[in-house]
Amino acid sequence: MAVVFAKERFMGSTGSVSAWEEALLIALIQYPVPVIKGPEDIQTQVDQICRAVDSTKAGYPDLDVIVFPEYSTQGLNTSIWTYDEMLLTVESPEITRFKEACKRNDVWGVFSLMERNEDPSLPPYNTAIIINADGEIALHYRKLQPWVPIEPWSPGNFGMPVCDGPKGSRLAVCICHDGMFPELAREAAYKGANVYIRISGYSTQVNDQWIWTNRTNAWHNLMYTISVNLAGYDNVFYYFGEGTVCNYDGNVIQQGHRNPWEIVTAELFPRLVDKARENWALENNIFNLGCRAYVGKPGGEKANYLTWVRDLAAGEYKLPWDNKVRIRDGWKYYPDGVKLGPMPK
Repeated sequence: MAVVFAKERFMGSTGSVSAWEEALLIALIQYPVPVIKGPEDIQTQVDQICRAVDSTKAGYPDLDVIVFPEYSTQGLNTSIWTYDEMLLTVESPEITRFKEACKRNDVWGVFSLMERNEDPSLPPYNTAIIINADGEIALHYRKLQPWVPIEPWSPGNFGMPVCDGPKGSRLAVCICHDGMFPELAREAAYKGANVYIRISGYSTQVNDQWIWTNRTNAWHNLMYTISVNLAGYDNVFYYFGEGTVCNYDGNVIQQGHRNPWEIVTAELFPRLVDKARENWALENNIFNLGCRAYVGKPGGEKANYLTWVRDLAAGEYKLPWDNKVRIRDGWKYYPDGVKLGPMPK
């Protein structure tokens, strides 16, 4: 198994196997979409993910951060994915193994889990965690914008957390469809993130939009975006891989292909993001948003001029065509609601 595992790998790289003291060396793993038939298959994915941490760190001794896509741990079997046996918590033994892999390899890792809700009467969360090189959870994030109507997850309730990472990085993570919302990228940057991680399980319907939003999220906020998607076919959809690293000016530094197990690597320099934010003028849109027209009005205009921001904050967000929006429930995917509890025998 180990020999086949190694032979099936491909690589796109702008970094080396080594990195100098300021360089954040990252590896995006285009994990093959899991075909899950039951809870026993989750252990197979955990084994593979932990082996991938070991082997990638062995190949890249100076690796700082390794990133796995959404659904890499529990897959996307929509007929069973919300049942109790298919769910994890951050205290589950499977997550302990991820912690051990990171500590064993002195590397930070980003992992996906479908997380049991504290209230068992409610749907689970779609969750990402960042584990540091000491094997501790440095960040715990719950997806804010599930891909409705396909995804049945509860809306995240942890906001957009940011944590200190290695080499001067400030890390935030979003999950898949979150990345289509520029408001979430802006929230991460507003809280200081200079590296915005996106883990995804998209099928090919939004392949182009994936690239556009990875680039615009970087440019609008002067931050790196590093993004990776599942790859391969699960007998329903095709998943496009295409791990993408974008510079803080929106240009693509590196982009993977569609190969399962492709490793996309790059060296990032978080200090350059910080310096651009401090010194750029015309391009500093994230600053200029809240300090408008500072030439014509010394100190800049700071009053909110956005109707939707005001309405969202007041819980009154409503589009002019709201009453004409047709799909706004489980539709044909969940006509009887989300299935919870033990798996049927």
